[in-house]
Amino acid sequence: MIQADGDQLEQLLINLLRNAADAALETRGGVKIGWVKTGSQLEIRVEDEGPGLSNTANLFVPFFTTKPGGSGIGLALSRQIAEAHGGSLTLENRKQGTGCLARLRLPLS
Repeated sequence: MIQADGDQLEQLLINLLRNAADAALETRGGVKIGWVKTGSQLEIRVEDEGPGLSNTANLFVPFFTTKPGGSGIGLALSRQIAEAHGGSLTLENRKQGTGCLARLRLPLS
């Protein structure tokens, strides 16, 4: 069980899944989502088979976007929501194959 605002976590997950789906469309790849309990944390993983991250320096900078017509607030807001719940959000290139791995970690109650 986690103590969290359901609406905020829903928005965070929508942002991650939308980004993963957009990336996967570029390469006609797939998206996987899963979770695991690790110690006192819940880790939710979103993996895509898109092109991966070319520049990770500005991922969480508000209003920075690489998408045509993007607003650049999705990942910044998502990280802010994770941290407000005592958790964290990271993105990295997958080690196996192409694409990106997003990890949301939240404390368990």
